[in-house]
Amino acid sequence: DSCYFYCLQVNVFFSNFTFLCFFSAVNYDFVQIVDQKYFVSNKHRGSFSEAVVFCSQRGLELALPQNAEENNALTQVHGKFRAKAWINVNNKKDEGEFKTDMKNQPLTFKNWGEGQPDKSIEDTGCTMLSENGSWQVTHECSLNVHIICQL
Repeated sequence: DSCYFYCLQVNVFFSNFTFLCFFSAVNYDFVQIVDQKYFVSNKHRGSFSEAVVFCSQRGLELALPQNAEENNALTQVHGKFRAKAWINVNNKKDEGEFKTDMKNQPLTFKNWGEGQPDKSIEDTGCTMLSENGSWQVTHECSLNVHIICQL
């Protein structure tokens, strides 16, 4: 369960150096490429905190769709399994809204389901991509949910 990068140094015009890097997804059941982003999963399940660690240990981060195309790509593949997947939305509330990713960067794309984010969650919550592509927050961060990582 690991990803590898292979880099080759290419001498261009004898003075400029260019590095060509190749990403190899090894032992992943699912690899989806959207533009320059790779989404990988081996259908592993775990809690939200286990998902963050799982991706981090592989030099990746928990998936977070940045636009409708990425959200749809993840939904098409993962929705076939009728499975939810954790996504990288900050689990700290800010005035009832989940506004940032785990690096506290503002969300540039959101696809909240009806009634989401759930205003009844008082302190923390974790966000899942549902089978239909909408995002939903749960206070049950220990649920055994699919893990998708990104590069």
